[in-house]
Amino acid sequence: QVQLVESGGGLVQAGGSLRLSCVGSGSIIFFNVMGWYRQAPGKERELVATITRGGTTNYKDSVKDRFTISRKITNTVFLQMNSLKPEDTAVYYCWAAASTQSSGSWGQGTQVTVSS
Repeated sequence: QVQLVESGGGLVQAGGSLRLSCVGSGSIIFFNVMGWYRQAPGKERELVATITRGGTTNYKDSVKDRFTISRKITNTVFLQMNSLKPEDTAVYYCWAAASTQSSGSWGQGTQVTVSS
């Protein structure tokens, strides 16, 4: 059973920063890819960023100049979010998978709210 626990969400003003953390547990074969998704009210869940064990990253275009995804060990991933905008307000979910083609596992989510 893969478990993912997020932390670091909160309420910030526009222009502020947050650092999200996700600590996973379970077999390392299910952590080849880790990342972050988010879902805002009334919107579909969307990819924010992913990172492979080899360090290859992928970002949503609207965040790539502001957010940085990183990982350490095998089961831990971070998302440094700078210059936050109200449009970034969403529940952020940690995700881990054996590959980008698998369904993966999800954390419980952490709320990020950016006020103007």
